Amino acid sequence: MEQEIQNNAQHFLDLIQKSRKGKFKIYIGMSAGVGKTYRMLQEAHSLLKNGIDVKIGYIETHFRKETHELLDGLPIVPRRTIFYKGKQLEEMDVQAIINLRPEVVIVDELAHTNIEGSKNEKRWQDVLEILEAGINVISAVNIQHMESLNEDVKRITNVDVLERVPDKVLRLADEVVNIDLTAEDLISRLKEGKIYTADKIQMALTNFFKSDQILQLRELALKEVASQVVRKVENEVPKNTGIKHEKLLACISSNDKTAKIVIRKAARLASYYNGIWYVLYIETPKESPDKIALDKQRHLINNFKLATQLGAEVIKLEASNITEAMLEIVEKKQITTVCIGKPHFNLFKVILSTTIFRKLLNKLADSNVDLVILS
Repeated sequence: MEQEIQNNAQHFLDLIQKSRKGKFKIYIGMSAGVGKTYRMLQEAHSLLKNGIDVKIGYIETHFRKETHELLDGLPIVPRRTIFYKGKQLEEMDVQAIINLRPEVVIVDELAHTNIEGSKNEKRWQDVLEILEAGINVISAVNIQHMESLNEDVKRITNVDVLERVPDKVLRLADEVVNIDLTAEDLISRLKEGKIYTADKIQMALTNFFKSDQILQLRELALKEVASQVVRKVENEVPKNTGIKHEKLLACISSNDKTAKIVIRKAARLASYYNGIWYVLYIETPKESPDKIALDKQRHLINNFKLATQLGAEVIKLEASNITEAMLEIVEKKQITTVCIGKPHFNLFKVILSTTIFRKLLNKLADSNVDLVILS
């Protein structure tokens, strides 16, 4: 009884804390130049006309004439000056924004990495701090900066995007708006000089702004926003409706590259199903700290960190029988889907000749648990 009272009190406290937080709106696009910053500034003017105290916390116009002109008449919070390696640089002044307490603040480039020595490493962390202070935030990000899409983006563009935003940040948004353009319209904007200066246009056309790449990035952006809508609908449905909620278990090894792929793809599946998910690493006697190489230990720690950033609960077990340990967690956590990386050998050969793998498949089938083998 006492525990129930404590749980109810905590639930009510959580509701109070949530209501005190600022609302969060994110504009998302398939690439630079689709008009996210332009749209944010248009919205700022509209809010200002309606008597809302809105301020520009940080905006990056990239010297685009039409966008830059929209800054006229909008109150701007002065940036913080930092001297770094002999250069005078500017960053958003988070404390100044919190002290001013506007109703709404516009913060561009959510994936930006702050200058070394700043309180927070990333701008998205600055935004969370502002939200915690009860200030509403409108921000923007490109789809290629989403952490779980890193492998997909690398495959599409052949570029490893270094500035990334954990998917959990997008999940915190109260509203996600996709700024969509056709590939033809985006390329036309580029050729007209509305995205980059004249000296950069040809390089952009040769490298990033290719029609097939833009189409694939556009698909990723549309899917992400569609998933966000589904999550919002599901979260507003009462939990006692009998709807089955997915629970995913991603099983990783000490192989750095394979583990990252499994983690990111499992994160996308969990996001799609709006489910709870876990990352399981089973340490066998052969992989004890005194037997595993230091670089593998470091990779494991980094992969655990990545999984946590993407919203997973990390489970680490010591066991000699991987299958039994995995099945134990499946039962304990009531897992509905198990995700593993593609074996490095012929799958059918494994199924036919490996007793352990057959046992795993049979056990999962008996428990109505799906097995997903990620490429």
